[in-house]
Amino acid sequence: MAELLALVTGASRGIGAATAEALAAAGYHVILTARTGKDLEDVEDRIHKAGGTATIAPLDLLEAESIGRLANAVRERWGKLDLLILNAATLGSLTPVPHIDAKEFARVLTLNVGAQAALIAAFDGVLRKSEAPKVIGLTSNVGAKPRAYWGAYGTSKAAFDTLLAAYAEENETVGPIAVAILDPGATRTKMRERAFPGEDPQSVKPPEKVAARIVELVRSGWISPLRERVNDDF
Repeated sequence: MAELLALVTGASRGIGAATAEALAAAGYHVILTARTGKDLEDVEDRIHKAGGTATIAPLDLLEAESIGRLANAVRERWGKLDLLILNAATLGSLTPVPHIDAKEFARVLTLNVGAQAALIAAFDGVLRKSEAPKVIGLTSNVGAKPRAYWGAYGTSKAAFDTLLAAYAEENETVGPIAVAILDPGATRTKMRERAFPGEDPQSVKPPEKVAARIVELVRSGWISPLRERVNDDF
Protein backbone atom coordinates (compact mmCIF):
# COMPACT_ATOMS: atom_id res chain seq x y z
CA MET A 1 0.00 0.00 0.00
CA ALA A 2 1.37 3.41 -0.97
CA GLU A 3 2.38 5.76 1.81
CA LEU A 4 -0.28 8.30 2.75
CA LEU A 5 0.99 11.87 2.77
CA ALA A 6 -0.48 14.89 4.57
CA LEU A 7 0.66 18.50 4.72
CA VAL A 8 -0.39 20.60 7.71
CA THR A 9 0.14 24.37 7.81
CA GLY A 10 0.58 26.15 11.13
CA ALA A 11 1.85 22.84 12.52
CA SER A 12 4.16 24.24 15.19
CA ARG A 13 1.54 24.47 17.95
CA GLY A 14 -2.14 24.35 18.83
CA ILE A 15 -4.59 22.70 16.45
CA GLY A 16 -1.96 22.32 13.73
CA ALA A 17 0.50 20.46 15.96
CA ALA A 18 -2.22 18.28 17.48
CA THR A 19 -3.57 17.47 14.01
CA ALA A 20 -0.13 16.57 12.69
CA GLU A 21 0.47 14.21 15.61
CA ALA A 22 -2.98 12.62 15.25
CA LEU A 23 -2.51 12.08 11.51
CA ALA A 24 0.92 10.56 12.07
CA ALA A 25 -0.62 8.19 14.61
CA ALA A 26 -3.23 7.30 11.97
CA GLY A 27 -0.51 6.25 9.52
CA TYR A 28 0.21 9.40 7.53
CA HIS A 29 3.66 10.71 6.81
CA VAL A 30 3.15 14.35 7.76
CA ILE A 31 4.85 17.40 6.26
CA LEU A 32 4.96 20.05 8.98
CA THR A 33 5.01 23.69 7.94
CA ALA A 34 5.19 26.89 9.98
CA ARG A 35 7.55 29.84 10.30
CA THR A 36 9.36 28.62 13.44
CA GLY A 37 11.71 25.74 12.72
CA LYS A 38 12.51 24.98 16.38
CA ASP A 39 8.85 24.46 17.29
CA LEU A 40 8.41 22.25 14.24
CA GLU A 41 11.36 20.16 15.37
CA ASP A 42 9.65 19.64 18.72
CA VAL A 43 6.48 18.40 17.00
CA GLU A 44 8.52 16.17 14.69
CA ASP A 45 10.35 14.73 17.70
CA ARG A 46 7.09 13.87 19.44
CA ILE A 47 5.81 12.18 16.27
CA HIS A 48 8.96 10.09 15.91
CA LYS A 49 8.92 9.09 19.58
CA ALA A 50 5.32 7.92 19.13
CA GLY A 51 6.37 5.74 16.20
CA GLY A 52 5.21 8.00 13.36
CA THR A 53 7.06 9.76 10.58
CA ALA A 54 7.24 13.42 9.59
CA THR A 55 9.23 15.94 7.58
CA ILE A 56 9.62 19.56 8.63
CA ALA A 57 9.43 22.36 6.06
CA PRO A 58 9.80 25.82 7.67
CA LEU A 59 7.80 28.20 5.52
CA ASP A 60 6.61 31.79 5.61
CA LEU A 61 3.23 31.74 3.87
CA LEU A 62 3.56 35.44 3.11
CA GLU A 63 6.23 34.46 0.56
CA ALA A 64 4.27 33.06 -2.39
CA GLU A 65 7.40 31.79 -4.13
CA SER A 66 8.19 29.61 -1.11
CA ILE A 67 4.81 27.91 -1.44
CA GLY A 68 5.56 27.04 -5.05
CA ARG A 69 8.98 25.67 -4.15
CA LEU A 70 7.48 23.44 -1.46
CA ALA A 71 4.86 22.10 -3.87
CA ASN A 72 7.59 21.30 -6.38
CA ALA A 73 9.62 19.54 -3.68
CA VAL A 74 6.61 17.43 -2.69
CA ARG A 75 5.97 16.55 -6.33
CA GLU A 76 9.58 15.52 -6.91
CA ARG A 77 9.95 13.46 -3.72
CA TRP A 78 6.54 11.84 -3.33
CA GLY A 79 4.71 12.49 -6.59
CA LYS A 80 1.37 13.12 -4.88
CA LEU A 81 -0.34 14.57 -1.81
CA ASP A 82 -3.29 12.86 -0.14
CA LEU A 83 -4.37 15.48 2.39
CA LEU A 84 -3.91 19.24 2.72
CA ILE A 85 -4.82 20.86 6.05
CA LEU A 86 -5.19 24.65 5.73
CA ASN A 87 -4.81 25.64 9.37
CA ALA A 88 -2.39 28.59 9.50
CA ALA A 89 -3.97 31.99 10.16
CA THR A 90 -3.33 35.26 11.97
CA LEU A 91 -5.74 37.08 14.28
CA GLY A 92 -4.60 40.68 13.88
CA SER A 93 -5.89 43.33 16.29
CA LEU A 94 -9.40 43.26 17.67
CA THR A 95 -10.55 46.82 17.12
CA PRO A 96 -13.52 48.89 15.87
CA VAL A 97 -13.79 48.96 12.10
CA PRO A 98 -12.88 52.68 11.83
CA HIS A 99 -9.66 51.95 13.72
CA ILE A 100 -8.44 49.04 11.60
CA ASP A 101 -4.84 49.64 10.58
CA ALA A 102 -4.56 49.39 6.80
CA LYS A 103 -1.15 47.69 6.78
CA GLU A 104 -2.14 45.13 9.39
CA PHE A 105 -5.43 44.48 7.59
CA ALA A 106 -3.53 43.84 4.38
CA ARG A 107 -1.30 41.32 6.19
CA VAL A 108 -4.32 39.53 7.71
CA LEU A 109 -5.95 39.25 4.28
CA THR A 110 -2.72 38.15 2.64
CA LEU A 111 -2.12 35.32 5.11
CA ASN A 112 -5.71 34.24 5.77
CA VAL A 113 -6.91 34.48 2.17
CA GLY A 114 -4.18 35.14 -0.38
CA ALA A 115 -1.78 32.53 0.98
CA GLN A 116 -4.59 29.97 1.16
CA ALA A 117 -5.40 30.57 -2.50
CA ALA A 118 -1.70 30.19 -3.31
CA LEU A 119 -1.55 26.89 -1.41
CA ILE A 120 -4.57 25.53 -3.26
CA ALA A 121 -3.14 26.63 -6.61
CA ALA A 122 0.30 25.19 -5.87
CA PHE A 123 -0.91 21.82 -4.55
CA ASP A 124 -3.97 21.21 -6.74
CA GLY A 125 -1.98 19.28 -9.33
CA VAL A 126 -0.16 17.06 -6.84
CA LEU A 127 -3.41 16.42 -4.94
CA ARG A 128 -4.95 15.12 -8.15
CA LYS A 129 -2.26 12.44 -8.27
CA SER A 130 -3.78 10.90 -5.12
CA GLU A 131 -6.45 8.20 -5.33
CA ALA A 132 -8.61 10.01 -2.75
CA PRO A 133 -7.36 13.59 -2.25
CA LYS A 134 -8.79 15.74 0.53
CA VAL A 135 -8.55 19.37 1.63
CA ILE A 136 -9.70 20.59 5.05
CA GLY A 137 -9.75 24.30 5.89
CA LEU A 138 -10.02 25.58 9.47
CA THR A 139 -12.34 28.56 9.80
CA SER A 140 -14.17 30.60 12.46
CA ASN A 141 -17.84 31.39 13.04
CA VAL A 142 -17.05 35.12 12.90
CA GLY A 143 -16.74 34.66 9.16
CA ALA A 144 -20.42 33.77 8.99
CA LYS A 145 -21.71 35.76 11.98
CA PRO A 146 -20.14 39.24 12.23
CA ARG A 147 -19.03 40.27 15.71
CA ALA A 148 -18.09 43.71 17.04
CA TYR A 149 -14.33 44.37 17.00
CA TRP A 150 -13.65 41.26 14.92
CA GLY A 151 -14.14 43.02 11.57
CA ALA A 152 -10.69 42.40 10.13
CA TYR A 153 -10.35 38.76 11.11
CA GLY A 154 -14.01 38.03 10.37
CA THR A 155 -13.69 39.54 6.91
CA SER A 156 -10.68 37.35 6.17
CA LYS A 157 -12.50 34.22 7.30
CA ALA A 158 -15.62 35.09 5.29
CA ALA A 159 -13.42 35.41 2.21
CA PHE A 160 -11.59 32.17 3.06
CA ASP A 161 -14.90 30.35 3.45
CA THR A 162 -16.10 31.60 0.07
CA LEU A 163 -12.82 30.63 -1.58
CA LEU A 164 -12.87 27.11 -0.17
CA ALA A 165 -16.59 26.61 -0.79
CA ALA A 166 -16.12 27.61 -4.44
CA TYR A 167 -13.23 25.12 -4.72
CA ALA A 168 -15.49 22.46 -3.22
CA GLU A 169 -18.27 23.19 -5.71
CA GLU A 170 -15.81 23.05 -8.60
CA ASN A 171 -14.64 19.62 -7.47
CA GLU A 172 -18.22 18.38 -7.18
CA THR A 173 -18.34 18.79 -10.95
CA VAL A 174 -14.86 17.82 -12.11
CA GLY A 175 -13.56 15.96 -9.01
CA PRO A 176 -11.85 14.23 -7.43
CA ILE A 177 -10.85 16.42 -4.45
CA ALA A 178 -13.11 16.28 -1.38
CA VAL A 179 -13.20 19.62 0.45
CA ALA A 180 -14.34 20.37 3.99
CA ILE A 181 -14.58 23.62 5.97
CA LEU A 182 -14.24 22.94 9.68
CA ASP A 183 -15.03 25.43 12.44
CA PRO A 184 -13.17 24.16 15.52
CA GLY A 185 -15.21 26.29 17.90
CA ALA A 186 -13.77 27.43 21.22
CA THR A 187 -10.41 25.69 21.54
CA ARG A 188 -7.43 26.04 23.86
CA THR A 189 -4.93 27.82 21.58
CA LYS A 190 -2.57 30.81 21.70
CA MET A 191 -4.88 32.69 19.34
CA ARG A 192 -7.82 32.06 21.66
CA GLU A 193 -5.72 33.24 24.60
CA ARG A 194 -4.95 36.49 22.77
CA ALA A 195 -8.58 37.07 21.90
CA PHE A 196 -9.95 36.19 25.36
CA PRO A 197 -7.15 36.98 27.85
CA GLY A 198 -9.41 36.67 30.92
CA GLU A 199 -10.79 33.26 30.00
CA ASP A 200 -9.85 30.12 31.94
CA PRO A 201 -8.11 27.92 29.32
CA GLN A 202 -9.48 24.83 31.03
CA SER A 203 -13.02 26.00 30.25
CA VAL A 204 -12.60 25.24 26.54
CA LYS A 205 -11.68 22.01 24.77
CA PRO A 206 -8.08 21.06 23.98
CA PRO A 207 -6.80 21.09 20.38
CA GLU A 208 -6.52 17.30 20.50
CA LYS A 209 -10.31 17.07 20.30
CA VAL A 210 -10.33 19.03 17.03
CA ALA A 211 -7.49 16.85 15.75
CA ALA A 212 -9.46 13.71 16.57
CA ARG A 213 -12.44 15.05 14.59
CA ILE A 214 -10.19 15.77 11.62
CA VAL A 215 -8.93 12.18 11.66
CA GLU A 216 -12.54 10.96 11.84
CA LEU A 217 -13.42 13.09 8.82
CA VAL A 218 -10.45 11.81 6.85
CA ARG A 219 -11.45 8.23 7.55
CA SER A 220 -15.15 8.78 6.87
CA GLY A 221 -14.97 9.60 3.15
CA TRP A 222 -17.25 12.60 3.50
CA ILE A 223 -19.30 13.99 0.63
CA SER A 224 -17.92 17.33 -0.61
CA PRO A 225 -18.65 20.09 0.17
CA LEU A 226 -18.91 19.67 3.93
CA ARG A 227 -19.11 22.35 6.58
CA GLU A 228 -19.40 21.63 10.29
CA ARG A 229 -18.56 22.93 13.75
CA VAL A 230 -16.74 20.75 16.26
CA ASN A 231 -18.81 20.11 19.38
CA ASP A 232 -17.59 22.15 22.35
CA ASP A 233 -18.49 19.52 24.95
CA PHE A 234 -15.59 17.53 26.33
